[in-house]
Formats: sequence, structure tokens, C-alpha cells
Amino acid sequence: MLDTALATLKAAAPTLSVGVLTADLLSLGSELRVLEQAGIAVVHFDVMDGVFVPMLTFGPPVIRAARTTLLKDAHLMIDEPLAKVADYVAAGADIITIHVEASRHVHRVLQQMGQMKNANDPERGIVRGVALNPGTPIEAIEPLLDELDLVVLLAVNPGWGGQHFIPAAIHRIAQARKIAAVASRDILVAIDGGVTLKNVAEIAARALMLLSPEAQYSTASPPPGTPAPCCKRSVRAEPGPYPCKLCKPRPNRAIRTDSRGRSQVV
Repeated sequence: MLDTALATLKAAAPTLSVGVLTADLLSLGSELRVLEQAGIAVVHFDVMDGVFVPMLTFGPPVIRAARTTLLKDAHLMIDEPLAKVADYVAAGADIITIHVEASRHVHRVLQQMGQMKNANDPERGIVRGVALNPGTPIEAIEPLLDELDLVVLLAVNPGWGGQHFIPAAIHRIAQARKIAAVASRDILVAIDGGVTLKNVAEIAARALMLLSPEAQYSTASPPPGTPAPCCKRSVRAEPGPYPCKLCKPRPNRAIRTDSRGRSQVV
């Protein structure tokens, strides 16, 4: 059996796709090494265009610049991705998720992705996903099932920070899995947004993939003896601000200017 991106994802499930949006992008290489050492399988890129969602983040150059052995998971929160998706494939994305609400021709976008070659390894394939906003009926995936590997159910409204997990998302997982089962399709179901140390176990019992930056970079203090879901490495022995020492961020950096007016991060 080929070691495809989809096979790797299924073998790791249930798994975390850890976002880089809250990472230190000035030290992206070292941040990615932390995830690799922790046994994370997937790194998540929240791509926002300021049109489909109000926030503006990054695009293909950042995905291309991320040198890692992890699967690169690009969640495209962008308007009309048909003419743009090829750039993300060329940048090395292994998993590409588009929004059903963002395109008039979502089926065509998925077909197009199915004909593309993975830039990292042509034999690896591209995992094709669609995302649904909290207010979008689950039935929207039915006409797309033959072109799908992954369904991402948003548990927050995309593009706004500071939101909490929407409880109704739990029931939507079962709905999506039922629709896939009726069509005899083995599709991964993921939850995106609002995943924290407090709810990660409940969600992982139902969804095969969890997309969240907060589970990795949160400073919440779980009780002693709580496993660290962010890195799966150890059980906490004492109370403290971080799940494990690998997740502890480095001290804040400062900008120093020398006598010639040159700036340096220290």
C-alpha cells in the first residue's frame, strides 16, 4: 500500500492538526521542530483573505517556507478558490480544505485538486477537504462525497478571535458520519475551532481530526495527572502553566538597535 497523505492521516487518527497562527512566525523553524519532537503528525495553516472572512493572514509563500516532515494542512478561508488552489499545491500543501460557502463551483475545485500532483512527492496525493460553517446544513456535503476525503466542521465562526466552542458541533459530527456511511464513503470528519485542553478528549472520541492552535499554545493549567493532548508525551506530575516542558514558550524577545541604527531580535 502506498504511503499516501490520506493513509498517513487515517493511521494517525484521532489526531491534532496544530495551527501556526499563534506560533512565533519569526522562529517558525524551531516551532515546527517542537511539534515534530512531540509526535504531532499535521501542521495547520489558517489561510484568510480578508474577503471571505474579515481577517487577513498569509498565503502560499508561508506554506512553502515551512520546512518540516509534518503533513501541511491548508484551510483556505478564501473567496472563489478555483483559480488559486494550484498555488497552494505548488507550495507543498498535503491537505487542502475549501469552504462550500466560498465557491460557486465547489465540485469543480475538488475535481481540479484530484488531478494535481503533490509537490512534496507525486505518489503522496492530495487530501481533498470541504469545510462547513456552523450555520451551513450538513446535507451540503452530499453532492460532493465522491470527490471528498475530509469534512471539516467549524465549531466557531471563521475569521473572528476569542470565540468559544459551539456545542451543536458535536451533534453535527454524527450527522456527517451518517451521511458518509449511507453513501459507503470512508471520509474523515474533523472539528475546527474552540478545541481546548478541557474539551479535547470529548471531541476526539467522536471526530478523527481536531484542528486547533490553542491546544498547543494554551497556558491553561490542567489538574495534576492530566495527559498532555498537545504532545502525547507525558503525564503531568505537578501543577504548572504548561502541559509539558516541550510546550513551554520561550521568553519574550526584545528589539535592540546598535550604534549604526540596525535592529536585531535578542
